[in-house]
Amino acid sequence: MTGSLHHSRPDARRTVAVLGATGRVGREMLAILDQRGFPCGRLRALASARSAGRTLTFRGAEVVVEDVATADLEGIDIALFSAGGSTSREWAPRFSDAGAVVVDNSSAWRMDPQVPLVVPEVNADALQPPLRIIANPNCSTIQLVVVLSGLEEGWGLERVVVSTYQSVSGAGEKGVREYRAQRDDGSVEAPVMGQVVHENVVPWIGPLAELGYTEEEIKVERESRKIMRLPALRVTCTAVRVPVMVAHGESVNVQLSRPATLEEVRRRIDGLPGVQVLDDPEVRRFPMPLQVAGEDDVFVGRIRPDPSAPNAWNLWVVGDNLRKGAALNAVQIAEVLVARELG
Repeated sequence: MTGSLHHSRPDARRTVAVLGATGRVGREMLAILDQRGFPCGRLRALASARSAGRTLTFRGAEVVVEDVATADLEGIDIALFSAGGSTSREWAPRFSDAGAVVVDNSSAWRMDPQVPLVVPEVNADALQPPLRIIANPNCSTIQLVVVLSGLEEGWGLERVVVSTYQSVSGAGEKGVREYRAQRDDGSVEAPVMGQVVHENVVPWIGPLAELGYTEEEIKVERESRKIMRLPALRVTCTAVRVPVMVAHGESVNVQLSRPATLEEVRRRIDGLPGVQVLDDPEVRRFPMPLQVAGEDDVFVGRIRPDPSAPNAWNLWVVGDNLRKGAALNAVQIAEVLVARELG
């Protein structure tokens, strides 16, 4: 992928666009841009033709949603995408050709070797010019690597086994509607998630990939290696859908390269940016989706040694998949672009 560095405009003139603005993550992006006081003079909301003409509120003002197919793309500095892989493959190059730096939330560009895959707390240094498209990782990958990267820096990583317990909002608006119909109306229809999730646990997310793994599981494995620059890291994943509306949990078994004490591991994790330890086994205090939904940080509990393997540890990791797992991470990438005058 080629392209020249897009030069930053003064804050009052910077234009930010959100593609997929009427979706669940798109709306979260708008809220987070507002909450964090992101420096822009103009916000443009774009979506498909069926959503064009709707109005959204940003910083107290109404913004009319534009049809991306007919919108003028000139003058956009940073574009945040949350509109699906096929849309991104079609429109990200068009936005970047028109001068925007694109931060894309789909899986379309994540494993492209010329596209940085970024979690700012872990590898913000990957944001080097020239920049045209930047990939936002999978929601489960983001909350995993912010913890793993700290352990890697402290003791090195040998092997990671992760089981994800993913909320229905990870399947988008259609998944949420499907779940509500199952819960409220007794529906047994499941075209989005494949199986009834209400009062159930489904050990399958996404299409079948290879060796019996799903695409969701393969994403976690490959994206983790790319973000942490550990191409030989042994990592395996089982992805599970659970009847929770927002926030993903992860059971993580990690084998370190060198010995560590419980106090050292706890202190290391609790000192990581964007991470909090919530762990008191005496009173059964640990992170759960009901507590974590709406929070920006990733929370870690149930920290304990695994005596079945040398230097192994068990962790329970929970994060809001709509915020840190998607919208917040994209906005944080944009904040780095602004700080470095790259967008």
